[in-house]
Amino acid sequence: MGFGRRVIGRLTALPAARPGGSGAPDEPWPQWRKDVEAADDTAMGRAPENRRQAVVKLLWISIWLLYLGAPVSDLTGGGHRPAVTAAAAIGLTAFVLCYLGLVFLRTNTPQQPERWLYGVLGALTGLSLLLSATLGEDWLVLFVYVAVACGAVLPPPRSRWAVPAVTALLAAVGAWVDSNQDLYVSLIIPSLLGGFAMVGIKQLIRTMQELREARATVAHLAATEERLRLARDLHDLLGHSLSLITLKSELAGRMLPDRPGDAAQQVADIEQVSRQALVDVREAVSGYRRPTVAQELAAARGALASAGIAARLHAAERVPGLSPAGEGALAWALREAVTNVVRHSGARTCVVALETADGAARLTVSDDGCGPAPDQRPGNGLSGLTERLILAGGTVRTSRAGDGGFRLTATVPLDRIPAAAGTAGDPAPGPGPGGGGPAPGE
Repeated sequence: MGFGRRVIGRLTALPAARPGGSGAPDEPWPQWRKDVEAADDTAMGRAPENRRQAVVKLLWISIWLLYLGAPVSDLTGGGHRPAVTAAAAIGLTAFVLCYLGLVFLRTNTPQQPERWLYGVLGALTGLSLLLSATLGEDWLVLFVYVAVACGAVLPPPRSRWAVPAVTALLAAVGAWVDSNQDLYVSLIIPSLLGGFAMVGIKQLIRTMQELREARATVAHLAATEERLRLARDLHDLLGHSLSLITLKSELAGRMLPDRPGDAAQQVADIEQVSRQALVDVREAVSGYRRPTVAQELAAARGALASAGIAARLHAAERVPGLSPAGEGALAWALREAVTNVVRHSGARTCVVALETADGAARLTVSDDGCGPAPDQRPGNGLSGLTERLILAGGTVRTSRAGDGGFRLTATVPLDRIPAAAGTAGDPAPGPGPGGGGPAPGE
């Protein structure tokens, strides 16, 4: 009776279904389908999460209790003494409660250790053995429930031998009670099939759970990658554009007293750069931003000229054999390198070279400025640029130039660029700035 109260208490203690995942009472059919799926999961070792799932779960399990019709008919047929009938009824009730408790209340917690599981399975087996051996062939069906329970709750290595063992016990008891051969065969086959079906269903559910977890992980990684792409693009775009705007603003301020016409031109350039920066940011947010080498060469020429740095560009606007993705990676590298020259180097000359050799395109940007301090760590821009080149299957290296300045070398393979590489999430080329863009590293 204590076990029965526990079953009933567990049902009544479950929280009512709540909106937002547990199921609200007025939610449509899809929530009931989720409850059925959750109820099926709970049969494999997890308790229901709310009262609705508990009801669906109980109804699902109760369908299989209809096969207890033979023992119940034997009890109500009047073929046994009242004392035997009462004892058999108590035994059958205990069997049903043990079965429900095993597949309905079982949870994987320290409060229900493994010995509890095997204790209940042992009780089911003992009751089946006792009732069928003393009351006859009508009670052999209990062994089918034991086989199904073993397949449902035991781990696969043990359930695979437990199901045949229970079936063998069924055969032995059937021979002992001299059961009808047709009934004997009709129970052995369901015992094996039912038990191993539960083993397969349990494994299928576990696989589906792992698949759902894998999908959630993939979605999380995709969201993280998209955030990184957006962070890189915004850093590169705004870093370059804002640096150019700052530079031209300073020039306009110096020119304004004596050369108002030139100052007005600088202000017009600032407007153009800011408008282009706005377009670039919108493209980056929508995922359609991919610069080209030609665009970045033009932007580099304008940015260096505005900073009073002599530009020596030894690079063609198009490189044969360079895929759009690889070109995008090199364009980002050129933008980052030129931005750093303008902002940090104090150089008088900047040399840009783009060449092909050994099946790869190599971009080199060097200056004759002061160069970074020996203990200076790479900034966000260079870190983002490294990520872009890695995605493109390429590399990026930094070193001191021969005249004491700074050199950046980016390399990508020709015609071997992965489809998703170098784009950092930018599927289609967009218009390049006349003088504005991003820089991954500062």
